[in-house]
Amino acid sequence: MRTYPEYLEELLDFLRIPSISTLTEHAQDLKSAADWVATRIRGADIQNVEVFSVDGGHPLVYAERLDNPGAPTVLMYGHYDVQPVDPVEEWDTPPFEPTLREGRIYARGSSDDKGQLATHLFALRDLSRVWGPRWPVNVKLIIEGEEESGGASIEKWALQNADRLAADCALISDTAFLKPGLPSMDYGLRGIAYAELEVQGPGRDLHSGLYGGGVLNPLSALARIIDRLLDLESGRILVPGFYDGVIPVSGLDRDQAARVPFDSGRFLEQSGSPALWGEQGYSVYERITARPSLDVNGLWGGFQGQGAKTVIPSRAGAKVSMRLVPDQDPDDLLRKLEDYVTDLAPEGVTVACRTIHKARGVLMDPSNPFMEAAAGALEEVFGKAPVFTRCGASIPISTIFHVNLGMPVLFMGFGLPDDGLHSPNEKMDISQFYGGIEAVKKLLGRLARFTAGRPIK
Repeated sequence: MRTYPEYLEELLDFLRIPSISTLTEHAQDLKSAADWVATRIRGADIQNVEVFSVDGGHPLVYAERLDNPGAPTVLMYGHYDVQPVDPVEEWDTPPFEPTLREGRIYARGSSDDKGQLATHLFALRDLSRVWGPRWPVNVKLIIEGEEESGGASIEKWALQNADRLAADCALISDTAFLKPGLPSMDYGLRGIAYAELEVQGPGRDLHSGLYGGGVLNPLSALARIIDRLLDLESGRILVPGFYDGVIPVSGLDRDQAARVPFDSGRFLEQSGSPALWGEQGYSVYERITARPSLDVNGLWGGFQGQGAKTVIPSRAGAKVSMRLVPDQDPDDLLRKLEDYVTDLAPEGVTVACRTIHKARGVLMDPSNPFMEAAAGALEEVFGKAPVFTRCGASIPISTIFHVNLGMPVLFMGFGLPDDGLHSPNEKMDISQFYGGIEAVKKLLGRLARFTAGRPIK
């Protein structure tokens, strides 16, 4: 495999920028990261580059080079923002001082998503030297700085600028191989509906000795509500109408799943849980990829410090996420959740349900020609045909690309399962970075050989 040491050095500079989108004190770092991206795009001989903000959000970078009206157009997506680094004391080396050891790059954003985004930018630079003044493939890029904090800017802009983003396919490198040496491509992702519940009781925090037993504790009411969201015996979600519109697991899904070397024992070991659990009648792989789920992601209320404080809190809350399969409508399910928890609220408290974010699920035909081209590129570089999988996670922008703009999405990621995304000591294998550059080049080369005049779908 070809190596790119000069590109590795540039990536290290990119990783030194602490572009944490959720923390306001890093606003200037987000601008620096966007400028870094725009400079690399121009370095690939793409001069039509715009850096702009939507409603004061972190910068978007849009670029295009459209040399050949009869050739396919690929829309390349990535994000330059990263997660916070907490707990920083668990990092072996500083998160924004990238460190190379044992063939890996350790830094925040190395795999999610700066390292993978950089494979696109450097592949284009290499190809620009070969293709010369007239490129055989039309290229558009949209790079954001809010993926880790909701993606409000790109969602609004993309829906308002569908014509500018029109393409034959979209390419996203923000996923991982199933395991080292075995590439994979997602043909389906779950959607998400994320809400925060707030239970309001007394007008202020109360002394539990003076008021305990006389007013309802919001935490007790919240516990009752949460207990009735799931049937722990069957694994079924109890929100009325939740399963309306859920498409069954298909024969194609089961055929593809049979090719996936999924080890439920290894899955359990990696989770650290004492036992497997989930919806009865489905395999573990089906539960986490092709069936919907509901989880409580956080609880708050009352005294959280060390020791005792005898208090009845005035408020309590929970964050609840629902992972959705295609054809489930997140707006509909958020309404059903709100109606249900409101009905469950006992006398003495009120419940508010606030939407945090949402996205539909995605399901595509893995035999479409663009996915076949991407699969061929991965096999050519990494020596093994990729396995087609469904993923239980959500990438909201992919919903806009596929559902709203009508293009297939190529999830051609180069991470590995042990990269530690969102965790201390995040890393990316240097060989995966180099292989990613090669695979993107091979994909664009294959698209260049597609029949001229292929319509944009």
